[in-house]
Amino acid sequence: MEIFSNTKSVIAQLIDIGMSLVALAIVLSILIGGTLPFFGSVVANLTGLVNALGSNGLVGLIVVGMIMWLFSSRTTMAARK
Repeated sequence: MEIFSNTKSVIAQLIDIGMSLVALAIVLSILIGGTLPFFGSVVANLTGLVNALGSNGLVGLIVVGMIMWLFSSRTTMAARK
């Protein structure tokens, strides 16, 4: 069971790094503008995602709720350690 705990911890840390990189890419994209060499067009992709979810009505709202639940439960599990 310890291997599952260690694997889960590594995955949580990788997700934290990924989320930090996304936040950095958003800030840099807003400050610099356009596409960034390493990050690409993060803001355009996020805007497209929001538009796609918004145009799907109730299904989009359910997906947004599920995504929020996944991130909040992940944060709660990481905070327990």
